[in-house]
Amino acid sequence: MFPFIDNGAPRGPLPGSQCRHVGSPGPTNTHLSILHRSALSQVINIHNDDFFVAVPATLAGHKPPEQLNWVHKQRMGNLIKVLTRDIDNNGGNFFLDFENAQPSSSEKVVWENVNQVLTESQVILEELQGYTGAGEEIRQAIQSPNEEGVQERAWSAVLPLVTKLKTFYEFSHKLECSLPCLLDVLTSPDAPPTQQLEHKQALARQFALILHFTLRFDELKMTIPAIQNDFSYYRRTISRMRINNMCADADNEVNNELANRMSLFYACATPMLKTLSDATSKFVSDVSAPHDVIMTSFVILISTFCSPALSQGYTIINPDVPIENTTDCLSTMACVCKVMLETPEYRSRFTSDETVLFCLRVMVGVIILYDHVHPAGAFVKTSTIDMKGCIRVLREQPASSVEGLLNALRYTTKHLNDDTTPKQIRNMLQPN
Repeated sequence: MFPFIDNGAPRGPLPGSQCRHVGSPGPTNTHLSILHRSALSQVINIHNDDFFVAVPATLAGHKPPEQLNWVHKQRMGNLIKVLTRDIDNNGGNFFLDFENAQPSSSEKVVWENVNQVLTESQVILEELQGYTGAGEEIRQAIQSPNEEGVQERAWSAVLPLVTKLKTFYEFSHKLECSLPCLLDVLTSPDAPPTQQLEHKQALARQFALILHFTLRFDELKMTIPAIQNDFSYYRRTISRMRINNMCADADNEVNNELANRMSLFYACATPMLKTLSDATSKFVSDVSAPHDVIMTSFVILISTFCSPALSQGYTIINPDVPIENTTDCLSTMACVCKVMLETPEYRSRFTSDETVLFCLRVMVGVIILYDHVHPAGAFVKTSTIDMKGCIRVLREQPASSVEGLLNALRYTTKHLNDDTTPKQIRNMLQPN
């Protein structure tokens, strides 16, 4: 695959766009492909700059200028589908077995590694559901600051709770590490997203289970204000003990650096979802160290021949996993969930109502990830996700079971409030 410079916009020329070549000085006669984006901007509503830039083939160590059409050959297939919605109408019309899918021999290694994390996720949810907090003990300790017995009771009540909070936080990193393993397989360029999901249903199910856990954890966390109260009290008490040269139990103490990171984690309304979104974004946009020389040379060329402003804000996309592979996988999964929920033939295969809620959570989860990863987001007219259909499916469920999911779309997506979001979609997401 070819390295790629990207400024956050979809890639490659559209019909009607202009292309000119600028030769760089020197014996190599390196050519630069600069694609005018006036036509493209009308399709995807991007107005922040006028040019889209592709790395020249010779700079990337490949063939000379006649191969500069690699953008079209290598990337345009998925891009055209994204921009024109020219996707197979039956692409999402297969049943994804969220209840009983078992790993094939080719899935086994990844499945077993991720399964360890998912097994622990059940324990995490159970502990979070049983989290009662130390509100009463803390209240008494604040009211009676000079009573040592009251202070000791509050401290004894808070310590095991902080240990739990530390466990939750550390688990978020395990989740963050397991996600790329799944995405690497499910977004492989070996086959279209529909085939990947259909043929690797056990891994697709694990991805769905991660999304289910993520939204469920955040739903529960938002109903437990004691979490932040307990941790704030812990930090205040630790600071006071240090000032007074009192020794805290070293096995239980969360050091200051870790405490700062945990505070930021729990300050977020949806901490697990943020972790997952960040991990997905990192997966599709990781800077690869071997391409640093390409990046430096390319920015110099842009600054020299065009405008210095054009050299700002460009990053190197992971050449092994085009962003379209990931966004296509996410949009296909959203489509599959929507179809299964709105088609009686498929929905009747669910053995419990809990599977319906599971499917709804997965649909919302992949929409949110798509909105964070795709440059234009999930709500634009050119999105391959049928947002109106997905919202309609949510609205048809009992309000008590989906209000949290609707709130997730309202408040944790990235592009809902963009000017490119159709007014009808905004209205559909308005609270009743």
